[in-house]
Amino acid sequence: MTTDSGNTMKAEETLALPDMEEAQNASGLGQLIRGILSTWPARISAVVLLLIILMAVFAPYLGTVDPVRLDPSQRLQGSTAAHWLGTDSFGRDLYSRVVYGARISLAVGAGTVIVALLAGVFFGVLTGYFRWADIVVMRFMDGLMAIPGILLAIALVAISGATLTTVLIAISIPEVPRVARMVRSVIMGVRNEPYVEAASVLGTSTIKMITRHMLPNTIAPLIVQGTYIFASAIMTESILSFLGAGVPPETPSWGNMMADGRLYFLVKPELILYPGVMVSLTVLSVNMLGDVLRDRLDPRMAKRI
Repeated sequence: MTTDSGNTMKAEETLALPDMEEAQNASGLGQLIRGILSTWPARISAVVLLLIILMAVFAPYLGTVDPVRLDPSQRLQGSTAAHWLGTDSFGRDLYSRVVYGARISLAVGAGTVIVALLAGVFFGVLTGYFRWADIVVMRFMDGLMAIPGILLAIALVAISGATLTTVLIAISIPEVPRVARMVRSVIMGVRNEPYVEAASVLGTSTIKMITRHMLPNTIAPLIVQGTYIFASAIMTESILSFLGAGVPPETPSWGNMMADGRLYFLVKPELILYPGVMVSLTVLSVNMLGDVLRDRLDPRMAKRI
């Protein structure tokens, strides 16, 4: 009876372990979210970013007029019941274009983060774990970093044509070397840790070694890096569109709106003011949250907080 009772208790403890781990992970995530939102600047940034995301998601319901519909008879009009923020030089509704512009900026930002992180993690792990690939791949990455990102993006768009996919890829490529170098440094630091060497002695496969023992150490810095890439991508897309090398001119993006409005700045400064404010609010909110994430996920900074 005693043996059966002891085995039953051990089995119950074993079954309870995953639940305890899930509870601890949920508690850790809750503590991280509370820590991020512990300051008023972070709370305001989170609210502003959430509102911009909701604006992009529900743009078809928030926009009052088709953002690409031309009406030359209503060009450069002020605020009216039909056009809340007025119209641009082609008679297009300024409010609707601002609302729909959030979709382009957020899509470019999120797409750039995904592409840059996937490619950067691949090359970072390749060069950090396999010594034979370090010299060749990292010299190529150093060459990419030597080229200004804006110039590289303009060249790629000029060669391939101005489409949303081309712009996204052109903005992502300059970000890949930065992610790769960061992941490479983490992998090289972890590679000689005792628990990694012990797993290697026990015959752990290379893929399992990388995914289970090494990649988890890159999650925190990748999250922080992703926020800065997101903000940088939005700024770069706006600059490219302003220079005429971004998404097609008829596409309602904040950069295109500022490019169209620069010729009429003295007549109607709102053409640049409204999209410029939206770009500034989005980038500032993402950067503020990125700074807080960096402080919370960095153990050295967390001790000071």
